[in-house]
Amino acid sequence: MTRSFHRIAAAVMAVAVGLASPLAAWAQQRGPVTNLPLPRFVSLKTNEANARRGPDLSHRIDWVYKRRDMPLRVTAEFEHWRRIEDMDGKGGWIHSALLSGERTALVQADMAPLRVHPNADARDVALLEQGVIGVLQSCEAEWCELQIGNVKGWLPISVLWGVEPGELLN
Repeated sequence: MTRSFHRIAAAVMAVAVGLASPLAAWAQQRGPVTNLPLPRFVSLKTNEANARRGPDLSHRIDWVYKRRDMPLRVTAEFEHWRRIEDMDGKGGWIHSALLSGERTALVQADMAPLRVHPNADARDVALLEQGVIGVLQSCEAEWCELQIGNVKGWLPISVLWGVEPGELLN
C-alpha cells in the first residue's frame, strides 16, 4: 500500500511540475510533419494566400492574406498544410508552399524609433509607422535588429509581432 501511495504521489508531482510551466511544455512540441517547433513564426512568401477552415482545397476560405512577408505563427501541421494565426489571432490552414522560413516582424507601435544600437539612448536611424514589416536579422535579450529595405536598426521586442519576448535569434 505504501509503494502504491508513493507511486501515485510521484505521478501527481510530475503532473504538477509539468503544469507549472505550460509555456515551456508548449515550446517543446514538435510538428508531426517537419519536426520543427510548434508554435513557430514564418512569413508569407506570396502577395496573396487563402486561409481555409481545414487542411484541404475543398474547405471554405475564411481569410485572404494580401501582404508578402507578413509574419505568421504556425500552430499545427497536417501533410502539406500549416495552421497559422496572425497578430490578431485570426487565421486558418495555408498550404506550406505559400510560407517561408524567413523571419519577419511587424511594428506594432506608431512612430517607433529604429536605433543604430540596441539601446534606448542610441541615435535614431528612422521612425517607423505602425504596420511596417522588416526582416529579422538577430535578436538579443530585449532588442531585435531589423532590415527594412536598405536600412538596418534595432527595435525593442516589445513593439514587434513575429518574435517571442526573450527570444534569441542569430
